[in-house]
Order: sequence, then C-alpha cells, then structure tokens
Amino acid sequence: MPTGALPLRSQEAGDGAAPLAPRARLLPAMAAVYRAQLSRARVARIPLLFVATFQSIGIMVLMRGVVDGGSEARAVVAGSTVLVVAFVALNLLAQYFGQLRASGGLDHYATLPVPPAAVVLGAAGAYASFTVPGTVVTAVAGSLLFGLPLGQLWILGAVVPLAGAALAGLGAALGLLAPRQELATLLGQLGMSAALLLGVLPAERLPEPIGWARDLLPSTYGVEALARTFEPRPDWAAVGLDLAVCGAVGVVSLAVATWAYRRAAVR
Repeated sequence: MPTGALPLRSQEAGDGAAPLAPRARLLPAMAAVYRAQLSRARVARIPLLFVATFQSIGIMVLMRGVVDGGSEARAVVAGSTVLVVAFVALNLLAQYFGQLRASGGLDHYATLPVPPAAVVLGAAGAYASFTVPGTVVTAVAGSLLFGLPLGQLWILGAVVPLAGAALAGLGAALGLLAPRQELATLLGQLGMSAALLLGVLPAERLPEPIGWARDLLPSTYGVEALARTFEPRPDWAAVGLDLAVCGAVGVVSLAVATWAYRRAAVR
C-alpha cells in the first residue's frame, strides 16, 4: 500500500498514527553502508591488509629466483598484485557474510528500509576500496624487483575497482549461500588459493585443462589487463577488452550476491 495513503486514513480514524518513513533510495543507502563498512574495515582489517601485502611481496621474492623476466615476470607481478584484492574482497568478504548470516546479523539489515542491493554493493565497495594501498605497494615493489616499467601503473585505477567488484561479488555470494559459517570460510580460502595458483603462475606453464579453469576465474582478466601494461608497447585494445570482461563478470557476480542476500534474509 502506498505510504501516502496512511496519513489520510489516520486523520479519518483520528488515532494520530504517524506515517511510515519512505524506503531509502539505492544510492544514499549504498553510500551509508559503504561508509560504515569502510570505517569498520579501517579498524579491524588493517593487520589483515598488511598480511595480504606481505604475502604477495613474499611470493614475488620467491618467484624471482625462478623467473628472470619477460612475459613470466609480468604475469607474476600482475597476479601478485591482484592477489591482494582476492585476499580481502573474496576471502574476507566471504567470511564476513558467512559470520553475519550465522550470527543473525542479516536480521538487522532486513529490518532497515534499505534495498538489498545497497547492502551488498556497499559492503563489496568498501572491501574493494580497502585493497588500494596494498595493491599499489605490491605493484611498485614487484616492478622494481623484476625491472618492469612504472609508467603505466595508473591502470590500477581501473583494475582494482573492476577486479574488486568481481571478486567481492563472488565472495559475498559464497558467504551468503554457504549453509554454515565454517563452510563459508573454507570456500573463501579456496577461492583465494585459486587466485594464487591460477593468477600468479604464468599461463603458458599451466596444463590446458587448468588453463580453462583459469579463464573462468574473475580475477584472471584483471591480471591479464595489468600484465599487458608492463609490455614495451601495450596493446590497449586488448587491455580494454580484458577490463570490459572483468566489469561484466563483476555485474553478474554482484547480481548473484544480491539474489543470495534476499534468499538468506527471508530465511
């Protein structure tokens, strides 16, 4: 029933009941959730961001003894950089929504007059934004370690939000669809491990069946886009295509996460 009809009925009945507040719009509600989640992340997730960054730099140091340069070095640096996003946006967000569902925290969000998409998009955006310092540090450190050019690292401004959206949507969906909190944690860890093995290792060294699995991983296209920019003459058309695919996967994964949120909230 439209809320505008409530005051008229209240006046006719003479009971003095106040009308219900209108439902919050998507963008203001999403911004409120984003600010709240980002504030929470700054307090609780800084040590984990340090771990994610240190882990990625450690992997590059280990691979430095195996990879000398060329396309393999570009793949290692790009994969390690996007791995920071996978650790936070996929792994931690899966754990967060799994914990939220297990503890009954979804009931709190369900009572608020906000669209379900605002909760998912706000949380996903906050976790993806939280990875920016770690990805920049990892990309710069890897470029210096392998002697790659630093001039095109501005592409991180597109890679991080697009890969972050795809991985955050996947992480949120895993956390909301998992029947138990422990399973959500396990799925988040497995997803991050897949991003590590399939993203950091050079594609030409992977067996063909595993290469097919790599093509299905959302972060792969962010890795490919970043790796292409380390080339002496980047193919910007291919970079744009990889980013477009990454963005399309992000839209689909966030839509699935929103559906999973609605499904979990009504149970």
